[in-house]
Amino acid sequence: MMSNLKLGVDVVGAHNLLPKDGQGSSSAFVELYFDGQKFRSTIKEQDLNPVWNERFYFNISEPSNLHYLTLDAYVYNNVRATNSRTFLGKVSLTGTSFVPHSDSVVLHYPLEKRGIFSRVRGELGLKVYITDDQTLKSSSPVAAAESLQNKDPGSTHAEVHTATNIMTKTKVESRHTFHHLPHPDRHQHEQQHQHLHSPMSSAPYPATKYGVDEMKTEPLPPKLVRVHSASSAQPVDYALKETSPFLGGGRVVGGRVIHKDKTASTYDLVERMYFLYVRVVKARDLPAMDVTGSLDPFVEVRIGNYKGITRHFEKKQNPEWNQVFAFSKERMQASVLEVVIKDKDLLKDDFVGIVRFDINEVPMRVPPDSPLAPEWYRLEDKKGEKVKGELMLAVWIGTQADETFSDAWHSDAATPIESTPAASTAIRSKVYHAPRLWYVRVNVIEAQDLIPTEKNRFPDVYVKAHLGNQVMKTKTVQARTLNPLWNEDLMFVAAEPFEDHLVLSVEDRVGPGKDEIIGRVIIPLSSVERRADDRVFHSRWFNLEKAIAVDVDQLKREKFSSRIHLRVFLDGGYHVLDESTHYSSDLRPTAKQLWKPPIGVLELGILNAVGLHPMKTRDGRGTSDTYCVAKYGHKWVRTRTLVDNLCPKYNEQYTWEVFDPATVLTVGVFDNSQLVEKGSNGNKDLKIGKVRIRISTLETGRIYTHSYPLLVLHPTGVKKMGELHLAIRFSCTSFVNMLYTYSRPLLPKMHYARPLSVMQLDMLRHQAVNIVATRLGRSEPALRKEVVEYMSDVDSHLWSLRRSKANFFRIMTVFSGLFAVGKWFTDICMWRNPITTVLVHVLFLMLVCFPELILPTAFLYMFLIGIWNFRYRPRYPPHMNTRISQAEAVHPDELDEEFDTFPTSRNPDLVRLRYDRLRSVAGRIQTVVGDVATQGERMQALLSWRDPRATAIFVTFCLVAALVLYVTPFQLIAALSGFYIMRHPRFRHRLPSIPINFFRRLPARTDSML
Repeated sequence: MMSNLKLGVDVVGAHNLLPKDGQGSSSAFVELYFDGQKFRSTIKEQDLNPVWNERFYFNISEPSNLHYLTLDAYVYNNVRATNSRTFLGKVSLTGTSFVPHSDSVVLHYPLEKRGIFSRVRGELGLKVYITDDQTLKSSSPVAAAESLQNKDPGSTHAEVHTATNIMTKTKVESRHTFHHLPHPDRHQHEQQHQHLHSPMSSAPYPATKYGVDEMKTEPLPPKLVRVHSASSAQPVDYALKETSPFLGGGRVVGGRVIHKDKTASTYDLVERMYFLYVRVVKARDLPAMDVTGSLDPFVEVRIGNYKGITRHFEKKQNPEWNQVFAFSKERMQASVLEVVIKDKDLLKDDFVGIVRFDINEVPMRVPPDSPLAPEWYRLEDKKGEKVKGELMLAVWIGTQADETFSDAWHSDAATPIESTPAASTAIRSKVYHAPRLWYVRVNVIEAQDLIPTEKNRFPDVYVKAHLGNQVMKTKTVQARTLNPLWNEDLMFVAAEPFEDHLVLSVEDRVGPGKDEIIGRVIIPLSSVERRADDRVFHSRWFNLEKAIAVDVDQLKREKFSSRIHLRVFLDGGYHVLDESTHYSSDLRPTAKQLWKPPIGVLELGILNAVGLHPMKTRDGRGTSDTYCVAKYGHKWVRTRTLVDNLCPKYNEQYTWEVFDPATVLTVGVFDNSQLVEKGSNGNKDLKIGKVRIRISTLETGRIYTHSYPLLVLHPTGVKKMGELHLAIRFSCTSFVNMLYTYSRPLLPKMHYARPLSVMQLDMLRHQAVNIVATRLGRSEPALRKEVVEYMSDVDSHLWSLRRSKANFFRIMTVFSGLFAVGKWFTDICMWRNPITTVLVHVLFLMLVCFPELILPTAFLYMFLIGIWNFRYRPRYPPHMNTRISQAEAVHPDELDEEFDTFPTSRNPDLVRLRYDRLRSVAGRIQTVVGDVATQGERMQALLSWRDPRATAIFVTFCLVAALVLYVTPFQLIAALSGFYIMRHPRFRHRLPSIPINFFRRLPARTDSML
């Protein structure tokens, strides 16, 4: 059956084309090629800026291969005299840039050359999108190129259609991206794709194969652990430790897997865990238990001390539950599974029937096997005799690769007795997708014919804009006019789907603290135009409506209305920053048609955590209910909550597409506070720690298995909250594209074409984090606001004396190499080691005589240093360092200041003390800045004649130096200068040199300072 998907191409126009007809003009037309189809636009005679506004539709034969197809648009000049055509340029678009009709905007693409010697110029405006409107037909194919000249150009019309429906393509994306684990009895390799399927872009890479015995169950020997100490030494307990767990078919050692069977095979990134899955589907013909003849059934699944309960139905004898229970096999304490149907009662639940299973007889099922078909089982009484009623069940043993894993009730994540009814949904593992964020740019130009509330005065007006909880104002115009002019840009953040309307109100400042609304306009964001570049949009006039309710008939009679002149659009060429710029996980622009193909795949295996600190008290002992959150790009993942466990084993694996290696993966560990009634902390999930991993620091194809210390800064100091074991692999799908990304700008083009100020970015980032937190908080289970803010480092911009010290010492470390070179050169000049000094003299003389060797020598030196350092390259990802962060010896008062709220909540005496301390620090900085300014002003004073004698001396010296340098060879001057600087200490004296004495006597503007 042929697909209904079509590729729509709007040929808008071109500008600044190259003249080809010898008269300074060209007769341009466009030919489109896609999937074996060709369409041609009309010919625009003698126009270097032609406008077509023609629409074409291509049939998409295989939608699954859309990513590998290319749309080619060729611009030609029609030469009627010779029945030929000349090439003006081309545009090629890959399938990864095709977007639905709702997301499409007009983009002007620079024309490309066809060959090395081609001359092209100008741009072609296209709007490319995908639609599945069944009423549309493909455009009529054009005839052969040779028949073009036989037609009248004016009669060459393109078939144009109007698209009304947008594409609604179902996304095929799993919640988890586990590699499928092999069945023990399978003797052939199975293949399973490792990457997520996205609707618009994907990149193929080798499938995963599994061996026969590569995941054979056996007791695991103790893991190998290697401790790495960073260059800035810190306590061993805070250091990163390399581990060697069993992942997939063998032990990971040095980033590679050692298989027992010595055969080549790939492996998963998590340790395999077995679960007993029980799917309770439905029941039928259940007996009546109450005197009224009704039944309130529910199912209780028991194995040993573990018990899972379904929801109950009231007065229903044929209930349907369709719930799945998963029991960890390593914690099973019984060999019999019991599935009991009970009748819900106030005092004691009544027994209805039971079904028993011998666990040793339960079949094994591992994907890609089809799901196990449920069966009807006859109920039995407590004595084993058949009773009325049947229960449909499916029971099997599987792994965490099972598709029901994420939605199942887990025995190791069972909620405590005092938990709330909704707590069961707060413990499941889920995948979240953050909303696509847009910058909304509102250019407030002017207003006309304003009607003030008071007739005897001109209004002091300004414009207030609302978008959700975001409010911005223009400056107040105090000109004596009813047509005020602002021409100001206001920026907002909006998330798809757009829920809030943009509300702009013109207000009059009547008096201090008293404003009156003159009129307002409401603009739905769904009707606002979108742009992906810096093209100027046309402005529009909007009628201002009165804020108060008036009679409808009166509105019809009044034809006069105040107006406001606006330019409103969605800026899709920016990347909306919703996280700290230093830890960005995504740098792509908002507009999907600007996205590049992915360069690789990042796989994360969250193995386990050990040594966690108790975060709450239950039954008189400390415990924790922990879960992990991983964030990269738009995709957030959350593991299941393991209840009452200080050493939880998650063994969950997730996958992301990587578009830029200069991005950071963040993994956080939290304590789930939603399992009990609301407490003193407002049921906020408590942070335990987080780990950041920069993708560019990972070698491609290598598995990194490390135990990361969870370090958290508390008001009492730095504290290790435990360790998190992770397995990470970065696979490169296109090595050439990955290398090419290092030459591209870090941010999209709009950040450089129309840059935003630092204050704008900070304000917009704060709004973006709030929007993402609000949207993710609506999910079930909710990803809470405190989790999103902690993962996004929302408070990284706040003042901290500790961070200031850390940044200062980082600067000192950066310049330590220059300081070391300066110290070494001082030793050379002082002849501390005569042999070294003589060798330096010889090298210096060689470079003076052969100056063409200076740059090659410098680059060769850096090359050799880089090759030498390759032996000592880091073999593990960077991690949080307490020594670099200045977190080990920080003063308690500085920590208390860092954890203070904004604005402050401390007592005035303490704030005064800290203010005085800050004044002393700022005073020292002020002195250093003043000294630097003084030296610069002395440089300016050399030729300013502020000191006439000093300037006369310097001018005379310059004249003499010019004459000497003119008649003396440069090599001789350089050699004499070098030998003078490196002269022996016997020819030196301790007093400052004459040039230094002269420079220090020059005047500066310190005399003019108050």
